[in-house]
Amino acid sequence: MKFFVDTADLADIQEANDMGILDGVTTNPSLVKEQGNIDFHEHVFKICEIVDGDVSAEVTATDFDGMMDEARTLDQVHDNVVVKIPLIKAGIKALRALDEEGIETNCTLCFSPSQALLAAKAGADYISPFIGRIDDISSDGMTLVEEIRQIYDNYGFDTEILAASIRHPTHVKRAALAGADVATMPFETLLKLLDHPLTDRGLERFLDDWEDYKEARKAEAGMA
Repeated sequence: MKFFVDTADLADIQEANDMGILDGVTTNPSLVKEQGNIDFHEHVFKICEIVDGDVSAEVTATDFDGMMDEARTLDQVHDNVVVKIPLIKAGIKALRALDEEGIETNCTLCFSPSQALLAAKAGADYISPFIGRIDDISSDGMTLVEEIRQIYDNYGFDTEILAASIRHPTHVKRAALAGADVATMPFETLLKLLDHPLTDRGLERFLDDWEDYKEARKAEAGMA
């Protein structure tokens, strides 16, 4: 499974990349807004220079021509850019046209298997089912990932399933079990994958025992 961080924060991206397990980055207009008064394209370029992997940057147009113009501009920013396209009628048309132009795409805001099927048929490189937002309306977002996996496997689609709107480590685990190709998550969630009380307790015990060992060796040397 690939790990992406869902952020536009350069410091978080750098720290995640330094861990050696980062495969890419996803951004969206809301995450970009959090960074304040920045030049969007310049910021995307900076992200691409940090991580050696796909970086999703989203169009904001909702009409076909506008999406195509923005997508072509984003594609010129850096070789790592993957253009995020919303899962709407004009978006499906844009996915097909961009696929024919060789521009990689991530179809975003997916909430149903039928939407995912349309995106794959249109040539999307990634489909982004929003797990957490489905959970928010008292449904099981991970069921969507499982259903998309089955449909894509049934028909041999190459579109990668990018589990998005991940809120906690259990989402990551279940996405991996369901066969998602990618999990994108906030940097804080990535760090939480490390957490386990028995790991902390075990390390503390080992370090305490090591200190006791050193003290015993020192005392023995003093008696010699």
